[in-house]
Amino acid sequence: MIKIQRALISVYDKTGILELSKHLLKYQVEIISTGGTYKYLQENQIPVKSIEEVTQFPEILDGRVKTLHPVIHAGILANLSNPEHRRTLEEMNISKIDMVVVNLYPFVKSFLKYPNLSTLEEELEIIENIDIGGPTLIRASAKNYFHTVVVCDPSDYVELIKELDMLNGYVSQHTSLRLAAKAFRITSSYDAIISEYFRKKTQEDFPDIITIPLKKVHPLRYGENPHQKAHFYRDLLSIHRDAPNELGFIIHQGKELSFNNLLDLTAAMQCAASLPHYGVAIVKHLNPSGAAYATDEKELVDAFLLARRCDPVSAFGGIIAINGIVQEELAEKITEQFVECVIAREYTKEALKIFEKKANIRIVELPQPEVLLMPQKELRFAMNGYLYQDMDVSYNDRENWRVVTQKQPTEDDWLGLEFAWKVVKFVKSNAIIFTSKNATLAIGAGQMSRVDSAELAVRKAIKNGISLKDSYVASDAFFPFKDGLEIVAKAGARAVIQPGGSIRDQEVIDTANEYGIAMVFTDMRHFRH
Repeated sequence: MIKIQRALISVYDKTGILELSKHLLKYQVEIISTGGTYKYLQENQIPVKSIEEVTQFPEILDGRVKTLHPVIHAGILANLSNPEHRRTLEEMNISKIDMVVVNLYPFVKSFLKYPNLSTLEEELEIIENIDIGGPTLIRASAKNYFHTVVVCDPSDYVELIKELDMLNGYVSQHTSLRLAAKAFRITSSYDAIISEYFRKKTQEDFPDIITIPLKKVHPLRYGENPHQKAHFYRDLLSIHRDAPNELGFIIHQGKELSFNNLLDLTAAMQCAASLPHYGVAIVKHLNPSGAAYATDEKELVDAFLLARRCDPVSAFGGIIAINGIVQEELAEKITEQFVECVIAREYTKEALKIFEKKANIRIVELPQPEVLLMPQKELRFAMNGYLYQDMDVSYNDRENWRVVTQKQPTEDDWLGLEFAWKVVKFVKSNAIIFTSKNATLAIGAGQMSRVDSAELAVRKAIKNGISLKDSYVASDAFFPFKDGLEIVAKAGARAVIQPGGSIRDQEVIDTANEYGIAMVFTDMRHFRH
């Protein structure tokens, strides 16, 4: 165990520090402090000694150098099990420091305060919030955890106070080790965020080394399957940037969110938020089973019914995303059959009361769903390594598309093709979807051949009694042969949108001309594995 006789306190966040200091005094602990913390403790009648009294050296360079001194770091780093270390302390009249209570300058807040770095003054403010002395104190203390206790998170004060009371002024080795491990995680994440600032300044999209500071924000019952452990983590920049809480969303009711729920909620809202106006998406196992949009928020009920009509069987137990406000009538329609989760931009009080009747439905609110469409990176495990790539949140638009057939799309056709192209990006490859101007009609997803996907979509439409006459078709990648195009043409498609790029493109174009349908090449593929 470690007897606490001397503590160094230097904190930016002063939450709980008075309570901790008073408790240390209860066990006759001498407190040393710096700058603003020293003044704060003095003002609150806490007996405290300044760093200058200990080091006999003033703070210099506007406070940039104050704790970076051999007297301080020798007191922290001395290994009391080593006779030579103890002799050195005695010869140099250096007192051991048994506890270091430090937290860091708020670099994240200053970084996010000036996202565009438009002026030199902004940049200098950010740089001044790069803490040097704090991480040095933390790392030194954590390295010497056998003899020095490091505390750098105010949330640990309560348990620390309990232990001091239980052990009469001592701290156990187990607690010191746990706090040291946490300390290194905190300093490494702090440095990772600073690294991200410099990456942004140097515009390195894929630097040689990547560091992603993630914080555990929500426990999960299990992972993809019950035998897999899992937790929900978020990067610290997102936590500080997004409202309303660490999760980034509000859970109104329902059973605990699962690993699969979070994946499906993300996929559903990404799809809904990418659609024009007020989008609705129903997702099952990461695939949209239906999607639609309304040009007026009052018509969201109709959009939901159109999305559900596309595949009512798959919609059972699905995840529903609404890029708009869920009102009472829409809540009534949603609860007509079993659903796992609903995610929306907002809910009325009346709608939430409707959902309360189905207590197990998870009701999630994401006030700013467009955040899911921001350019981001994704990381996936492969071959004992990791694949790191831009997320597929980009679209090219009509200005960059090419009409390759004799038949030209009408303005209504363009609306249908644009809608189909937005939805197909969220369907697992190989993907073929049929749509109207504002709603999916049939979806063929995740098949090993594009022909199979086309046939699956047609079969689903027949099963659900949906006509594909004058429909719009989107393919996430090119048609390698004309057979897939023949299937959708015979089913009633009036226009097709696809990336193009096959060595048999001309054969496919000729087939489209034979059937008298319009076809557009986007020159952008949207595979989703």
